[in-house]
Amino acid sequence: MSGATPTTPAPGPLAPGRALRARFLAGEATIGTFIGLGSVAAAEVCAAAGLDWVLVDLEHGGGSEAQLGAIVAAAGAYGTATLVRVEQPERIRIGRALDAGAAGLMFPRISSAAEAAEARRHQLYPPAGDRGVASYNRAARWTLDTGALDRANEQSVGIVQIETREAVDDVTAIAATPGVDVLFVGPQDLSYALDVPRQFDHPRFEAALDAVLAACRDAGKVAGILANDRAGIERYRERGFGFLAVGSDATLLAATVRGAIPDGLGVRR
Repeated sequence: MSGATPTTPAPGPLAPGRALRARFLAGEATIGTFIGLGSVAAAEVCAAAGLDWVLVDLEHGGGSEAQLGAIVAAAGAYGTATLVRVEQPERIRIGRALDAGAAGLMFPRISSAAEAAEARRHQLYPPAGDRGVASYNRAARWTLDTGALDRANEQSVGIVQIETREAVDDVTAIAATPGVDVLFVGPQDLSYALDVPRQFDHPRFEAALDAVLAACRDAGKVAGILANDRAGIERYRERGFGFLAVGSDATLLAATVRGAIPDGLGVRR
């Protein structure tokens, strides 16, 4: 289908996502949260609070691909980009999230540079990759911005999770993979993989974090991690992490409710 190709993309909810990869490449620290409640309104509230990005979690969360477009629009209205963690780094899952307007993808369970390169290839239009080409979607403003097809390969963010022993062992090569912008530590998964479950101060876990940070510094990539609160975010930022996730919509809500209940009231379990 044909359509207008503006020289400068019109402003709108996709604009924050277009700029996000450039911010990563420039070394700018950003903060966001995971969206797992399956609620467009929850994502909008998090965006309204001032986050740089929200990350819709299709691996563990309660939402679905059908909500992605609405979340992109709702968050983008506040200048917040939408990222997506796919269930599996499969071509069809990656393409559908991008067509819905996602600024980029987080790939879980990546354990080697070869797997990272394959996942990234699914993000790219031919000849660099094998993403299916269509313009009647939100990413191309429903055929009104077919120039988005030309910009997409340079603008789509690639985030690889480091959550297995194998990933830590191959972290230098993963960080050097073209198009991988962020190496993101999933603390709980990684701690279990290292046989120190939830022991985030264990020397083995700390050594893995150091390896991720070193690989990112050497390759000019961004190190990312999840923290539960402001103190954790500040600690990890000082350590060198630049892609910072503070909890999720569910954990932030739960913590706020717990914190609002005076002592002696409510059911505590």
